[in-house]
Amino acid sequence: MPAEILVEETESALAESLEEAATLLLGLLARDDDELTVLLCDDARIRKLNREYRGRDAATDVLSFPQLDGDAGVVGAAGGQELLGDVVISVDAVERQARDGGWSQAEEAARLLLHGLLHLLGYDHERSRGEALRMQAEERRLAAALCEAGLPCAMEPDASGTAVQDKSRGQKSLQDESMGRRADKADEAQS
Repeated sequence: MPAEILVEETESALAESLEEAATLLLGLLARDDDELTVLLCDDARIRKLNREYRGRDAATDVLSFPQLDGDAGVVGAAGGQELLGDVVISVDAVERQARDGGWSQAEEAARLLLHGLLHLLGYDHERSRGEALRMQAEERRLAAALCEAGLPCAMEPDASGTAVQDKSRGQKSLQDESMGRRADKADEAQS
């Protein structure tokens, strides 16, 4: 199985939707035969991992632990089956960020999975502004593809405020509606 979803401590309704999203994303990235492990955990566990492996003593929403080196992370560069690595997602962060964003937990979990998977493949928004824009463009492309396939994915607006269209529902997805609320709040704050 290309994507394995592990749930720590509690059962999660997110596991099934994440497995479906992971399988689709691997296909879109020409990595259908490759393996990916996703661990769903709580804030305490992800904080411990963040402290141990990144030296940051704080909970975060998603961590990635790549198994690939160098150009192996480039789409289509691997030959045969590869273990891409592990994506760790905090279910506590999923709940908070979905509520704050105005979208479902499944949409937020898909967004974090997508973000973590791109890190496994060598994308790094912290490296430079250009790399951040490249990663954002790929996130938007893949989020739109997930939506097109009927698997809604939350997406933060880009600099222009453009949102991902959820064509599976024939309307803008929940994240588009929430962006309007965020823009209204930003306008109020500036007034």
